[in-house]
Amino acid sequence: MLCAGSGPVNHDCRGFSLTENECFAMNGATNKTRRREAMGGLAKGLEVIRAFTHDSPSLTLSEIASRAGLPPATARRCLLTLAECGYVMQLGRDFLLRPKVLELGAAYLDSMNIEVLTRTYLEDLASQTGDSSALTVLDRNDIVYVARASARTLMRLEAHVGSRFPAYPTSMGRVLLAGLSPQRLEKYLAEAEITPLTERTVTDRVKLRSLIEECRRVGYSAVEDELAYGVVAVAVPVFDKARRVVAALNSSSHSKKMTRAKLVKERVPLLQKVSAQISRELHRVPGLSLSAQI
Repeated sequence: MLCAGSGPVNHDCRGFSLTENECFAMNGATNKTRRREAMGGLAKGLEVIRAFTHDSPSLTLSEIASRAGLPPATARRCLLTLAECGYVMQLGRDFLLRPKVLELGAAYLDSMNIEVLTRTYLEDLASQTGDSSALTVLDRNDIVYVARASARTLMRLEAHVGSRFPAYPTSMGRVLLAGLSPQRLEKYLAEAEITPLTERTVTDRVKLRSLIEECRRVGYSAVEDELAYGVVAVAVPVFDKARRVVAALNSSSHSKKMTRAKLVKERVPLLQKVSAQISRELHRVPGLSLSAQI
């Protein structure tokens, strides 16, 4: 059974035994203070960086302004600042990210030391199964790969550290969503953009909630052909010391090679064993537990 930290009494808010309503009230007051002290310019600069994607590696000023939701003059000032700092370059009318942007993501991985802590476990798991294994965390409505190992390449989908996918059609995403409190899960289901990626993608929010609740009960989630055709995967949670779900561990294969039922039968026990090992390692990374609560 997953521990979602969702009981009537919460021991994670400043170390006191408070009701969830009291915790949310305190967090609401804290958030208002944070918003007053936040640097709007920094937030706008980060939105400019996020405007660039795999499909749009180069963008004009007007395209960046539109994607970031900023006035062109504001986007231009952000770009000039980012260019001066070495994060952006300009070629004609187009702007492109520079390699220095990788330092921003690398800072997270370096500070958590996740890949170093988990590489051996994931490589052993991939070697034993002959397939891919990965560790992800939840970031807003997406899962983000923080470690990965592969014994073969999936033709339909290839992920790497830093890859992002929507949570709802993935085994790891459903495991992470199952670890949320009821309030946060309802917020996700109300706000997330849920669209079909294949004909088998579950998009009905009631059914999706039911699948997430089932995942919480049984301790794993399995999906087939929902994120992309040919991809079948099963995932289990990774816990911190307080038994909160802080990451998800999966094993994936090709649906023509392995059925979902067979994947669950053969790999859930193995995944649970490896998850317990990784959980013990991640006890040394308190920042991961903290980030999972944001």
